[in-house]
Amino acid sequence: MAASARYKWTLVWFLFCVGALNYGDRTAISAVFPLIRSELGMSDVELGAIGSVFLWAYALASPLCGTLADRFSRARIIVWSLTAWSLVTLATGFIASTGQLLFTRVLLGFSEAAYLPAAIALIADYHSSKTRATAIGLHTAGLTFGLVAGGAGAGYVGEHFGWRTGFYLLGGGGLALAALAYFLVRDAEPAAGEPAVVVERESVLVSLRKLVRVPSYLTVIGEAMIVAVGTWIFLNWLPLYFKETYDLSLAAAGFAGTFMLQGAATLGVVLGGMFSDKVAGHAPRRRMLILIVSYLISAPFLLPFLGQTGLITLNLAIFCFSFFGKVGATNETPLICDLLAPKLRSTAIGFMNAANCLAGGIGIMVAGFLKSSLGLGGVFGGISGIMLLAAAVGLLGYVFFLKRDLARRQQEAAPSAFATRSV
Repeated sequence: MAASARYKWTLVWFLFCVGALNYGDRTAISAVFPLIRSELGMSDVELGAIGSVFLWAYALASPLCGTLADRFSRARIIVWSLTAWSLVTLATGFIASTGQLLFTRVLLGFSEAAYLPAAIALIADYHSSKTRATAIGLHTAGLTFGLVAGGAGAGYVGEHFGWRTGFYLLGGGGLALAALAYFLVRDAEPAAGEPAVVVERESVLVSLRKLVRVPSYLTVIGEAMIVAVGTWIFLNWLPLYFKETYDLSLAAAGFAGTFMLQGAATLGVVLGGMFSDKVAGHAPRRRMLILIVSYLISAPFLLPFLGQTGLITLNLAIFCFSFFGKVGATNETPLICDLLAPKLRSTAIGFMNAANCLAGGIGIMVAGFLKSSLGLGGVFGGISGIMLLAAAVGLLGYVFFLKRDLARRQQEAAPSAFATRSV
């Protein structure tokens, strides 16, 4: 029996909470950089390595995790991933050296990598193309909410109770949420209008060969990697920029470095998902157009970083950049779901996550090297060019590949859908 309409939205809101913890755990550490740097005697490059080793471990594990979620229970993968990363977060509070800290970040990358491919594919299983972008947008809003709460919360707790306390709280809370997830999260029957998800024990290489034969998917990965460079530079370095430039407290810097960026992102993914379903629910090709236009609009808003700009003006610029950027990025995973069969979605998202994290990790390290010469303001201003490049890659896919790839997917789905209706 098909899942009830009520449960499919209950699942989205529950995964909103799980996703918030996922991103809160991974980004809380940037809000307490000054405390960690002081205690462990770390350089700027070593601080950058905290974010980079996490992302590279995440990138290494994501393809395998994606393929597992296409072959085994997505619900159970979500539960075990949540349990594992919560244990690692708890252990982070007990580290005593830079090496130990970097090791826990590697473990966090490995354990968190399993969550997003399984969660997004599970949401797509429950939601047809008419509500899919809205549902994925709400889940993504949980991720961005977690960034704000993790940054501001870790900054406040670190300032008053020590930086380790925040990791004890996050880890313990995650274990409690995992216990609830065990009973609440369950695998789906196909959403309306979709054929049943057939589990096939094909190798990763076979799945990869199928993916690389879809040029539009490669285009989405390309533009997403480019955007990820700028996104992760912001996430890793913005709190420190506010601390050093405006002499804010840790809590205020953690809040300022996440709230405008992620508050706007939360609004952008929710409204962007709804707008995408409204405009492109029956014409998926339009999702790429929304992405391209949104990136073009977002690019100029980072130019104020290149001059002497007041805090209020800068925050407004960050808000506009993040809002329009996320309106565009929200179209990526729904577009992948439109392009690919259900049995390939987790694998596809896993490879995209791997590519994004690889690119983001490189961006964080490069920003650490450039900080002394260009300053973080100069690095952030350069992200305007990154957004223009991402829009150009998206336009390339829209003009040359997207129409053909969507038509191919419709032809593949038609016999299965007919067979499903005939039963």
